[in-house]
Amino acid sequence: MIACTLFTFLFGIQGRSNKLGWSYEDIVKKLQIWKLILSVFAFESAPELIFGLYLLYYFRVFERQIGSNKYSVFILFSAIMSLLLQILGLRIINDSSLNILTSGPYGILFASFVPFYLDIPVSTRFRVFGLQFSDKTFIYGAGLQLLFSSWRRSLLPGICGILAGSFYRMNVLRIRRMKFPDFIASFFSRLALPSRGSTSPTATARNPLGSVPSFAGRQVEGNYPAPFPSTVDPPEDSIATLVSMGFDRNAARQALIRARNDVTAATNILLGSE
Repeated sequence: MIACTLFTFLFGIQGRSNKLGWSYEDIVKKLQIWKLILSVFAFESAPELIFGLYLLYYFRVFERQIGSNKYSVFILFSAIMSLLLQILGLRIINDSSLNILTSGPYGILFASFVPFYLDIPVSTRFRVFGLQFSDKTFIYGAGLQLLFSSWRRSLLPGICGILAGSFYRMNVLRIRRMKFPDFIASFFSRLALPSRGSTSPTATARNPLGSVPSFAGRQVEGNYPAPFPSTVDPPEDSIATLVSMGFDRNAARQALIRARNDVTAATNILLGSE
């Protein structure tokens, strides 16, 4: 998120945002690999940046589900696979109107929509003018806005990202079982700022699912609405929704009480209590 913000503003101030895109000739014939790498870290416009950062921030929930190590593998696989598919797509289409693709982490973002669709349950539903929506509608809306932001120039990267996420889901090359070596994970963990509660021995405990981190023993913090009386328990389906996202049952119940049974607010409480 920081890299996308810095690079987007840097090229925007210099008036070089239109040079962030890349073409098949740039990569294959001119061997300008730096354009391919840079395209992962910068958007071409401020609206794309806003929607992109919103989705990047939301999709951090998958890191809590599968762990930082495997999530890093997912990011690296999605970025590389989507870029390869984009190059292949440009070669197959061979259309002059689709000469230059837009830049941005489209592969990572749209690959994340695959587990978002399959693994994240709907927690709330509501109607507007007779049409039914859910709490996932806003995420899909942001994705559609980003997908069609530059029409065909952004449509192809988005589709390639979805394909990359599908390949990861199908465990191509057993990618879902891969992890970075411990010394690499240990090195990068030292570069990261420690999160709140990281010193607690229960913070690193895992539940029986193995890859899903447990949040048992963490006290939720923040200025949130006063809790319900202790005699009023949150709905079981709301607790089940948070548990399916990788949170401990007791921590989920406590967060729901503080958030007055608002699943979205409870999720933010749990994510912010690390």
